[in-house]
Amino acid sequence: MTRPTTDPRTLHHDDGFPDQEQEQPGLIDRTRPTPDHGEDSYRGTGRLTDRRALITGGDSGIGRAVAIAFAREGADVAIVHLPEEQEDADATVDLVTVAGRRGVSLAGDIRDEDFAAQIVDDAIGDLGGLDILVLNAAYQKDRDGLENLTTDELDRVFRTNLYAMMFTARAAIPRLQPGASIIVTSSIQAFQPSPGLLDYAMTKAAQVAFVKALAEDLGPRGIRVNAVAPGPIWTPLIPATGWDAERLATFGQDTPFGRAGQPAELAGAYVYLASHDASFVSGAVLPVTGGKGL
Repeated sequence: MTRPTTDPRTLHHDDGFPDQEQEQPGLIDRTRPTPDHGEDSYRGTGRLTDRRALITGGDSGIGRAVAIAFAREGADVAIVHLPEEQEDADATVDLVTVAGRRGVSLAGDIRDEDFAAQIVDDAIGDLGGLDILVLNAAYQKDRDGLENLTTDELDRVFRTNLYAMMFTARAAIPRLQPGASIIVTSSIQAFQPSPGLLDYAMTKAAQVAFVKALAEDLGPRGIRVNAVAPGPIWTPLIPATGWDAERLATFGQDTPFGRAGQPAELAGAYVYLASHDASFVSGAVLPVTGGKGL
């Protein structure tokens, strides 16, 4: 009998990625190879039974992997996405409902302050409450020097990655009860910034400060705040970043495991931080980087 591989170097796609390009936002059916969100592999054990979660950027990539894992752990899930991502969002909601949980799709642009706040009320209305808030949505684009970064693009990155995060958290906090969990998707870029992602890296570093300060603020209320810091992960955002064929061919090859990660490989980190197993964990940044240090 052949044992399934557990070698982290070869557990998933362990080569470079083919030349491809997408407009923002990236879509799953145009991403080659298709990212693994855990559709066929994640097995739940009831760690989030009857919890209610809101996930921004939940249609694909890390957000979809988290939605699948949360549902299979027993949570009801609302995901937020752009209108042009509706097909991916519908497929994610289908995966949630197949797991026997309630799934909700909320379409709009979180850069809009009113929408970023309204999704909290919408999720609570649809799910009956809110226990877990995953602030995951993000935007990045390759930059050819700071001198070529337009103010419109700078605004797009900051409003998506920082303003929207704060708009939604601000609306959610008064509605959260003791035992609730807020999880932010930061990045290894917060600690090892790439010149071509200067503005994105700045927002990811700011998110770390946000998590640490908010954890201190909300700890006395019994609300935990943490972050996950992914390394290079193959999601639709990557071919939509604007990198050339050489950059895609080597994406993730600089990790100690010699490959990029898959969204499914992050799901367990979010489940842990959302669960009672992490009851004494707050203000932490959990790296999922394939061995790259923060």
